[in-house]
Amino acid sequence: MVKRLKENTILITGGAGFLGINLIRYLLNKGFTNIRSLDMATFDYPERDRTQTILGDIRDRETVRKAVQDVDWVVHAAAALPLYSKEDIYSTDIQGTEYLLEEAFQAGIDRFIHISSTAVYGIPDHSPILETDALEGVGFYGQAKIQAEKLCSAYRHKGLTVSILRPKSFIGPERLGAFELLYNWACDGRNFPIVGNGSNRYQLLDVKDLCHAICLCAIGGRDKTNGTFNIGAREFSSLRQDFQAVLDEAGFGKKVVPFPRGLSVAVLRLMELLHLSPIYKWIYKTAGKDSCVAIEKAEKLLGFHPRHTNQQALLRNYHWYLDNRCRLNSAAAGVSHRTPWHHGVLRFLRIFF
Repeated sequence: MVKRLKENTILITGGAGFLGINLIRYLLNKGFTNIRSLDMATFDYPERDRTQTILGDIRDRETVRKAVQDVDWVVHAAAALPLYSKEDIYSTDIQGTEYLLEEAFQAGIDRFIHISSTAVYGIPDHSPILETDALEGVGFYGQAKIQAEKLCSAYRHKGLTVSILRPKSFIGPERLGAFELLYNWACDGRNFPIVGNGSNRYQLLDVKDLCHAICLCAIGGRDKTNGTFNIGAREFSSLRQDFQAVLDEAGFGKKVVPFPRGLSVAVLRLMELLHLSPIYKWIYKTAGKDSCVAIEKAEKLLGFHPRHTNQQALLRNYHWYLDNRCRLNSAAAGVSHRTPWHHGVLRFLRIFF
């Protein structure tokens, strides 16, 4: 008997993370029932009863080998993010990816979907960026993502069908990290400072649109999905306009406050070196520049059509934040997308805004 599409078993690494849980919810809503999560964090969501959960580390080959057994698709979303140590980033994002690719290849996995990042492009010097543009990753995270992509390409040449997705910064329910700063200041009735005058166009992405792109890679023809794709919003305005939409929604009459780009970058760089701020180089170097990727390749080959604008994605995330803020305030800060970051000296700067 031929297996029906929705009976496929899907392994999601990083299933307890921000993207992971949103993808699991998306798949469950689409009727998929055989979903497996591999994460070193506890899967503490209401969807636990409908998800196979494996508590483990992708840096452990035996755990990975067991996780890929009887799996049809692998969505590799696990990663150590930029605020992690160099050692954790390299061992997770490179070595962990290599283990997963090797075990998936040996197990005869049908599709491997690797979630990369537009951080592989470095600090943009033109816009929009194409998939064929040079890769110049900033920091350990950007460099590790480039190495992970090279591993994916090597296994593609061995015969594994590998989709590499390079999403812009994606937001939605469960997303905190750097965006929590904007939401926190907005709902407390503060103005919000930005790098530069804010006239630059800065593309974002709603996590639901990213989930849609992932599904298209899983079900599309191999001749179309076996490649590398930029994923981002189709409609977006200037950074100042998009962030102002959140402040307007908060209802306090507050504004986005621009600061000279050179001075802002210098101050944020110093604060980063002194460990006084969670804002790292890739954020403050790109925040004042046009930053968008061309998505025509994904539109043409995958049939990808993002439904959310920047402002819709930001507001959807903001309303989730409002609904969950009381719970988040009592949670420990961390360095992942799902946790508030330690605000450092920025907490005290709020009084001036």
